[in-house]
Amino acid sequence: MKKVINTPKAPAAIGPYSQAILVGNTLYISGQVPIDPATGKLVEGGITEQTEQVFKNIKAILDEAGFTFDDVVKSTCLLADMEYFKPMNEVYAKYYSKDCPARAAFAVKGLPMGALVEIETIAINHTYVYNKLDKLGN
Repeated sequence: MKKVINTPKAPAAIGPYSQAILVGNTLYISGQVPIDPATGKLVEGGITEQTEQVFKNIKAILDEAGFTFDDVVKSTCLLADMEYFKPMNEVYAKYYSKDCPARAAFAVKGLPMGALVEIETIAINHTYVYNKLDKLGN
């Protein structure tokens, strides 16, 4: 059974999709762009400021679902240009400094609202998994 996760602390969907979907112990977060949820507009600044806002949005959704950055197992980073990879990666490293998730990063032709970065995230509630394994005797 799936559960829609939605929080006003992250930007509202700008299309026919949910901020995130929880299925069992796995959370699928839609690609987050650097929209300030208070204004509904892209944050001012360059790739560093935009990446920081993307992570604020991801954190808000993780929090709403009862997850943390430690639960993230996969990220997909979309960049308006590969020249943004290094500064995006510097911000990314502040959120994932050990046991980093698997990741793909690539440039795309364009992102919603002219954003420079978009990041989608998959997280697994490890406590749930470990409790299941303990019950199975593994």
